[in-house]
Amino acid sequence: MLADYGYVGLLLIVAILFPLSTIIISFLFRYIRVRPEKPDPVKASTYECGVEPIGPAWVQFNFRYYLYALLFVIFDVETVFLYPWAVALRQLKVFGFIEMVIFMLILVLGYIYGWKKKALEWK
Repeated sequence: MLADYGYVGLLLIVAILFPLSTIIISFLFRYIRVRPEKPDPVKASTYECGVEPIGPAWVQFNFRYYLYALLFVIFDVETVFLYPWAVALRQLKVFGFIEMVIFMLILVLGYIYGWKKKALEWK
């Protein structure tokens, strides 16, 4: 059992050291003069598909896009939790069923709340 935690610990160490090592290597390349450090207005300009940008690069998006994205994430996570529950339903018995009913009720209440606030309407 302790060996399983060793694998998790090893994975955690690799997950921390890999990003840190790439950042450190990037800073070392700057001191060795491998990474360029000359700012230029052309380099700092917005580039999209080889076409010069028209107007400012700052564009405000409608907040409804974020609401739709959050709703998608909520129901996507729900699906991720439902699949293992459905596989292990016979072993969980009544407790597992009641637990999932409570989970679904919380999500349905959130869906109804979003519907009442008219967050699902596209204008």
